[in-house]
Amino acid sequence: MPLSPLYKLKEIASTLRSEHGCAWDKAQTSDTLKPYLIEEAYEVYQAIENGNNENLKEELGDLLYQIYAHAQLASEQNIFDIDDVASCVIEKLIRRHPHVFGNETAKDKYEVIDRWEKIKKKEKQNGQSLLDGVPIHLPALLKAYRVQQKVSRVGFDWDRIQDVVAKLHEEVNEFNTALKNDSNNREALKEEIGDILFTIVNIARHVEINPEEALQHTVSKFITRFKHIETRLEEMNKDITQTPLQVLDALWEESKGK
Repeated sequence: MPLSPLYKLKEIASTLRSEHGCAWDKAQTSDTLKPYLIEEAYEVYQAIENGNNENLKEELGDLLYQIYAHAQLASEQNIFDIDDVASCVIEKLIRRHPHVFGNETAKDKYEVIDRWEKIKKKEKQNGQSLLDGVPIHLPALLKAYRVQQKVSRVGFDWDRIQDVVAKLHEEVNEFNTALKNDSNNREALKEEIGDILFTIVNIARHVEINPEEALQHTVSKFITRFKHIETRLEEMNKDITQTPLQVLDALWEESKGK
């Protein structure tokens, strides 16, 4: 009977680390592999964004191998292996879905989320914060989003989005005040800008939009439009640094039309 692909991948991860394996793989530790784990996760994200299923399949494979590689490193130290990793997540998924694997019911996704948080809270040791599970190294927008999601599930939230929008106006006014009082006070300005961004994330969360994805979309749109300006200026044999702002604005509007 042929080996399953998952078992073959486990053997490959072991072979690459063996005496006659790959010199590069043998030199790795979980610490040195960290950047690749993040990179592969972002490549999966990009494949999903692009809607390319073949690329998604490939990138998921690369990410999956990272998991096997870390498990292999742990198994060499008799800490755990890939089967322990799978068993751990299986137990967690069953435990946190009593409405699927048990006798409980949930009428919608909001009740599922509420129950999930309550189960997680019971699992936590004494003294642990609700926010301890938010990864420290998440991108700031996404980290703010996850923090707000978690505290909102225990009732610490604005009742109406209109109140959050009003808070945004308040934060912008505070920034303007700080700017007028001392435009060179970088710490004060940084704090006020942080408050503005945090409030904007709150607005996005209230309308169920991921702010990281929203900003990525806007940045991509800006890049596309700016490249159009560069292309048009090249066609016109003009140097962008010597081109009047009025011309750049006109080309920007042209790019929006395309």
